[in-house]
Amino acid sequence: MSKTDATREFYYDKYFGLHAAKINPGEFTATDKNIMLVTVLGSCIAVCLRDPVNHVHGMNHFLLPDAQDIPNPNMSPASYGVNAMELLINDMLKIGAKRQYLEAKIFGGSNALYNDKIPNTGEKNKAFILEYMALERIPVIAQDIGGNVPRKIYFLPGTGEVKLRRLKIVKNATIIEREADYCAEITSGNLDGGFSDFGAA
Repeated sequence: MSKTDATREFYYDKYFGLHAAKINPGEFTATDKNIMLVTVLGSCIAVCLRDPVNHVHGMNHFLLPDAQDIPNPNMSPASYGVNAMELLINDMLKIGAKRQYLEAKIFGGSNALYNDKIPNTGEKNKAFILEYMALERIPVIAQDIGGNVPRKIYFLPGTGEVKLRRLKIVKNATIIEREADYCAEITSGNLDGGFSDFGAA
């Protein structure tokens, strides 16, 4: 689901000195305002998409490539990568972005959340998003995908920088429940180590 500036949950991040919006699983947002976008990822993928010419940026957070693994009618369409990408791109175009200027940074796809009902979710998400970007000819200028630990990412407006922190591994749970829990636990208490920088293009 997309949230407008009027309905999005904002908070002020003292560390970065910016107003920020939290992107939960199955959500996406696009903005032309000076707003930092934040999410926490396990096996999910977040795409940080930016038009640096027209100063529009956005982020999505999807759970699975498509509805084949969990065909749940109650899930937001944006829970699935194939929908989340089109929805995000379309919203960005509506507020002034141009498709030819879009560039992406991709994060997530960890194998930390093993689930016997949906094995290799992180790998499936990784394969999907890289293939999607190649087919759509959107350049991927930075990525941190795969591995075995969750991530917390901060997508900064203006420069397009992404700051990343790796989180401590948590107990197994279902993918959807765990990813939702991650987003509810955006606190400094479970951070492990400092930031990795995925700077401006």
